[in-house]
Amino acid sequence: MKGVYNFLIEPVGKIYDNSIKVDNKELVLNTRIEKFKFVNNKAKVISIPLAFKTPIQVGDEIIVHHNIFRRYYDLKGKEKNSSKFFKDNLYFCQVDQIYLYKRNNEWKSFNDRCFVMPLKNNNELELEEEQKLVGILKYGNSSLDALRITKGDMVGFTPNSEFEFIVNNDRLYCMKSNDIVIKYEQQKNQTEYNPSWAKSS
Repeated sequence: MKGVYNFLIEPVGKIYDNSIKVDNKELVLNTRIEKFKFVNNKAKVISIPLAFKTPIQVGDEIIVHHNIFRRYYDLKGKEKNSSKFFKDNLYFCQVDQIYLYKRNNEWKSFNDRCFVMPLKNNNELELEEEQKLVGILKYGNSSLDALRITKGDMVGFTPNSEFEFIVNNDRLYCMKSNDIVIKYEQQKNQTEYNPSWAKSS
């Protein structure tokens, strides 16, 4: 069974990733289905589309858009599956809803997406814990490689372009290549900002 334009995927684990382990106990962080930050975005590829050729293969683990598995309430207050639901824990997924795929136990960016880790704010006079619009490139792509912007580089990005994901217990910002606007040559005294709760999820 293959879709023409869509991948067919299933969630890895539960649909909602809303708990962490604390001292060998499970702490539920959220019970509301509309909170997108707690929707699982890890999936396994069941079939690939007929209309596209991509490096993604059947069986690959991928990182997808949170709305694919996100449930909602209809006008009568009844809980419903997302519009991407097919049957038996299977969901349709468009090409532009995939951000990372795993190959040989290593995450690789997909299409024009990239991932940046925020930096700790070292200014003691400011309340913000992380620097604004600055980070370290963790997962780049061929477009950025062509500009000599590679993994480990300190970069600046446009406002409101970032979406938060947890990848390998790292809190990262996903964005498009065009959202990276500058590469900083000086990277002294910079510390990655990864809050402790990200490592517990």
